[in-house]
Amino acid sequence: MFVYEPNMATYHDLLQKLQVTKPTSFAEQDFLNIYFKDKYKPIPNVYNLVLAMLWRHPENVELEKVKVVHYCAAGSKPWRYTGVEENMQREDIKMLVKKWWDVYEDESLDYKQPVNANHLASAILEASDLKVVPAPSAA
Repeated sequence: MFVYEPNMATYHDLLQKLQVTKPTSFAEQDFLNIYFKDKYKPIPNVYNLVLAMLWRHPENVELEKVKVVHYCAAGSKPWRYTGVEENMQREDIKMLVKKWWDVYEDESLDYKQPVNANHLASAILEASDLKVVPAPSAA
């Protein structure tokens, strides 16, 4: 999750620093974490459980309270999950993947209908003072 108040001076500074920053594995995520390190406020695991926390710091995870799971570990995307990748054979991860599929396959939810991204973006722009400035990718 990234919440940011637009500011052209920050935008130009980001672009300048991006030109001299060595690429990393997590591209823009690493860059933004470094750039905003003094202003960064992580949200609790309950709203952003990164799967690696389950095997790296299980004492910090209250699995029954988790609301949002960030499937960012290698092999963890539920639609590609096989369970054979490192750390993915765990019962807690199997349970989370099953819950993801339960929600995805729930016929009472409308997640499978196509979304018109242009219509959504237009509606957001009309409803706010938001200005869009395209930026180059760090990847």
